[in-house]
Amino acid sequence: MAGAKNHPYHILPASIWPFAGAFSALAMAAGGVMWMHEYAFGGYVFFAGLLAVLFVMGSWWVDVVREAHAGDHTPIVQLHLRYGMILFIASEVMFFVAWFWAWFNASLFPSAVDSVGGVWPPKGMEVLDPFGFPLLNTLILLCSGTTVTWAHHALINGDRDGLKKGLLATIVLGAIFSCIQAWEYAHAPFGFADNIYTSAFFMATGFHGFHVIVGTIFLIVCLMRANKGDFTPKQHFGFEAAAWYWHFVDVVWLFLFVAVYVWGGWGAATH
Repeated sequence: MAGAKNHPYHILPASIWPFAGAFSALAMAAGGVMWMHEYAFGGYVFFAGLLAVLFVMGSWWVDVVREAHAGDHTPIVQLHLRYGMILFIASEVMFFVAWFWAWFNASLFPSAVDSVGGVWPPKGMEVLDPFGFPLLNTLILLCSGTTVTWAHHALINGDRDGLKKGLLATIVLGAIFSCIQAWEYAHAPFGFADNIYTSAFFMATGFHGFHVIVGTIFLIVCLMRANKGDFTPKQHFGFEAAAWYWHFVDVVWLFLFVAVYVWGGWGAATH
């Protein structure tokens, strides 16, 4: 496919999607602000902007897939796409650093936080058992990292049946993880607004759960494309990006499990 171009660069026709995406994001942000300030129509503007953003994302990605089939993704373009994905994941790492920073700031210096009583977790607070569902979810995500790697190696070696089975297994494991986390939230012995411990807990683990859902959708799209015959051993960046994203989600969860569940639970046991 790369041979269809007589140059190695990413030169494409003008697209409406950057323009539409910018105004959709503006509508979503403005609607969110109005909603938080309790304007009557703020929620409607927010959800209209959200739907527009999702439509633009889907349409833009469809165009990217068409470009790949048309031969626009030359080796140099594929390299630049990889750089872009690496930078995106790096930005996601820094996003989670913020939540870990909040967690460690309060846990290492509890005397500076009035609402926790000088200890971490706050004295008398019931926390989740890290070696129950959190450990089970850890094992599930580790297994899902193995299955997505299996799918990747199967694709590289021309085994399309292994690719589909590995993707399906990863999607099922991701869905199970999300269901267990939802059950855990529903039965948690504390609420979001109780104190800094609970707020940091729900923000860190909740955003991770959101990323798991996004990654699962990413892999579902890859499975649909694999069933249509997309991806070759030499050109499969769409799947590769999904696999990188999923491994990122795995690694973040390991840090969350150790720092939030195990260390936080141990602190509660000591007082």
